[in-house]
Amino acid sequence: MRTLGAPTTAALTIALLAVSSSAPLIAYAAAPALAIAFWRNALAVGVLAPVAVTRRSAGLRGLDRRTVALCVLAGVALAAHFATFVPSAKLTTAAAATAMVCTQPVWAALIAAARRVPVAPATWIGVGIAVAGAVLAAGADLTVSGRAATGDLLAVAGGVAGAVYTTLGERARARTTTTAYTTVCYAACAVLLGVVCLAGGVPLHGFDGRTWLAIGALTAGAQLLGHSLINFALHRVSATTISVLLLMEVPGAALIAWAWLGQAPAARSLPGLALLVAGVAVVVLGAVSPRTAERRSRRSRPVRRVR
Repeated sequence: MRTLGAPTTAALTIALLAVSSSAPLIAYAAAPALAIAFWRNALAVGVLAPVAVTRRSAGLRGLDRRTVALCVLAGVALAAHFATFVPSAKLTTAAAATAMVCTQPVWAALIAAARRVPVAPATWIGVGIAVAGAVLAAGADLTVSGRAATGDLLAVAGGVAGAVYTTLGERARARTTTTAYTTVCYAACAVLLGVVCLAGGVPLHGFDGRTWLAIGALTAGAQLLGHSLINFALHRVSATTISVLLLMEVPGAALIAWAWLGQAPAARSLPGLALLVAGVAVVVLGAVSPRTAERRSRRSRPVRRVR
């Protein structure tokens, strides 16, 4: 097993800090949840679009209709993810919201099973553990307040939407570049959220300076910096390993929210949150399909030379 170089280690460390700041920043920002979701996507498009349009290697000009449709559908799913996760961070603790939305690999496994894609037996064990942890944590939050329990349910819905988003994104990414995909996806997400905000009378301006700073930090951190550095690290670290590392977002968000906002998860919910994270880890580690295992087995077999 090769060791990680200093650039990769630094990239993963910064990425984890960036994504861990998401829920605390959402809780801190004095703006409606849907407005925060809109601006983090719209501002990201403002950064990505000039690159995607001016560089041929970005692949934006060569998109066919099917690929555009996949990118747009992924954007719709991403909008649903933000429309549920962002409000959850304002209703429950940052730690609980982050843990519940991190059930995304569980729902991705269920979607794969529905599509008749082979799912490893260990994955189903992890699903059971994660669901038990979520029920335990949500039950503890229910004793705290109905508001916290609603936040838990919204975060779980955000995890489901996130699983649909990554499933569609995987198909789209097979047909185009990362820059082209994220530009179209984020743009579709921003347009949909903007329409919902306008139709629902959600204000998109008039916020104070600290709120705009929080939205800018969300865009630069979790939306752009975090995911970009994770993509950079993929040249040396497997996707499975990175998925496990991203579970550190749960304690990371809890620590940031505790130190910065004085927000600590209810003691009663901690066993459930720990069980949930353990279950998601089992799902991620068991997510190697039989086909992948077979490819690895073939690579390990000695090559018979033809003389």
